[in-house]
Amino acid sequence: MSAHVFRGTLVNGIDEPRDCEVAVDADGTVARVDIAEPGADGGPRPDPAGASGPVITPGFVDVHNHGGARGAFPTGTLEECRRAADYHRSQGTTRLLASFVSGTEEELTRQLGVVAPLVAEGTLAGVHLEGPFVNTEKCGAQAPDRIQDGDPAMFERVLDAGEGIVRSITFAPETPNARALVDLCAERGVIVSLGHTMADYETTAEVVDYAVGRGATVTATHLFNAMPPLHHRKPGAVAALLAAATAGRAVVEVIGDGVHLADGTVDLCAAAAGDNMVLVTDAMEATGMPDGSYVLGPLEVVVEDGVARLATNDGTPGAIAGGTSTLARQVTRFAARHGFTRAVRAASLRPGRLLGLDQNEGLHVGNPAEFVVFDAAGHVTEVFAAGRRLTGSERD
Repeated sequence: MSAHVFRGTLVNGIDEPRDCEVAVDADGTVARVDIAEPGADGGPRPDPAGASGPVITPGFVDVHNHGGARGAFPTGTLEECRRAADYHRSQGTTRLLASFVSGTEEELTRQLGVVAPLVAEGTLAGVHLEGPFVNTEKCGAQAPDRIQDGDPAMFERVLDAGEGIVRSITFAPETPNARALVDLCAERGVIVSLGHTMADYETTAEVVDYAVGRGATVTATHLFNAMPPLHHRKPGAVAALLAAATAGRAVVEVIGDGVHLADGTVDLCAAAAGDNMVLVTDAMEATGMPDGSYVLGPLEVVVEDGVARLATNDGTPGAIAGGTSTLARQVTRFAARHGFTRAVRAASLRPGRLLGLDQNEGLHVGNPAEFVVFDAAGHVTEVFAAGRRLTGSERD
């Protein structure tokens, strides 16, 4: 007899939603997946945006995440970083990149050493370097004194220090030596993520074209945020990256938390980019914590009403400084407008493919279980990752 049995609507992002029963053995292996056949009592259901019962999905993948549970990937200790990763995993994000912020070469290489054990054991899927080769005019919550021009030699030394765990880097298309940075990404299998930029349409499109020509994967770092706004006579980086995603040449990140972007802006991206739009959290250490004072890299952050902003000397609202949502929350928010199937594609399947993963493997018989169960209210009730149960009895 299986140790765990879950019943609900299976939404895998590929097939029509179906009633199913998933059984997991005591060792965490998927024992069976029984899917209802078409008929009066089963078969394809309407996409359960407002399901009346449990919904079962593949685990989510976050390619832009700075931490949570008062653990910060850019500066935390091994245990603090583990706590941050464990928090997000317990909320359904079974795979995630640890995002750093702009730092010196010493700071970046030191922190790569801190998180390397978490990558080796599978708790983290790798590291995303957000900077330091970005534009100070659009630094957002990046420390201006840590930002510098594109330096391929430094980047190569950081990659060498990481010994393969760096999976993505954010840099501005206009930074000097952008092509040389792309060359290194193409050679090392690192995602080219363009952002924190003042670049115009032509400059951005040129870097995208060069990267695609070199065989590199291209993404947009939190589209719209830390970029000039879209203007009908100055389309800028936003339009160039969205056009590239529409053509299947890039993938755009969006933070669909209702704070960084209005829902209508997310819907515009979804309509234009389709499956080449992915949801990301940009989460920082305050995620899962109450309002209060936190840090992002070397900068102080104040969280009020769940919104993280840089602290200011006069108490006025500072720039938005990362997110405080989980991917599960964004999934239910997006699904309320577009259904769970599209939400699963944006939060699981497409970001998984960026990292070379098939997120549905964890729902195949004989594999280690990896899936998420939502209740009718949209709350995560169960999570399995790599065959380990992360919610339910372990966290009651």
